[in-house]
Amino acid sequence: MPPPVTNRLIGGLPARDHARALEHCESVDLVFGTILCEPGQPFRYAYFPLTGFISLVATVSGHKPLEMGLIGNEGMLGATLALGVRNSPQRGVVQGSGTALRMTVAHLRAELRDSAALRRTLDRYLYVLMAQLSQTAACTRFHAIGARLARWLLMTHDRAHGDHFDLTHDFLADMLGVRRSAVTIAAGALQRRKLISYSRGRIVILDRKGLEAASCECYRAVVDDYLNIFGNGAPVQ
Repeated sequence: MPPPVTNRLIGGLPARDHARALEHCESVDLVFGTILCEPGQPFRYAYFPLTGFISLVATVSGHKPLEMGLIGNEGMLGATLALGVRNSPQRGVVQGSGTALRMTVAHLRAELRDSAALRRTLDRYLYVLMAQLSQTAACTRFHAIGARLARWLLMTHDRAHGDHFDLTHDFLADMLGVRRSAVTIAAGALQRRKLISYSRGRIVILDRKGLEAASCECYRAVVDDYLNIFGNGAPVQ
């Protein structure tokens, strides 16, 4: 049996801090499409994904939402609470069904007061998150849709804990901020190169190395930022 999936932020804490954080968490299901927070509205909970994953989405009046970041078991939704800011800066929506650990805002604030290790962990994660958001903004402006799609599929693959996931072209178009026809063309090109298989909303990753080669530099930049800060997930000292 494969080992159980853990959240790397909580799992990387020293044993005492780890146990105390888990005491204040409850396990919840993440259901695809569920909106967990809205921009400008106060967080009710912080979420530490296990097998599900969450999109950070920017909203602009008169335009479709645009995905700016993706959170899986490497991170958390609600990291900005560590800055003392209660309101969410983006919409948080479940993109991949699964499970998460959920902690109330009051309990998170208490843990941040009592656990220096947790504070340091969230400070480091906030840096990683800001780097991801800025890299995504640059990628959206400067890179072609095919490379952006490959990057996005790699990020999803990292968090899906499997080689297949269900996504429609309409959903992909919304997340990438392009027309559906552009996604159809880009996905078709990846499929002809036998990097992915796509049928009836299900995407299967066939050639991970080839998909990495097809992606722009932004995917590796974000991964390297995380590894430089957190390494292999060893406890934060």
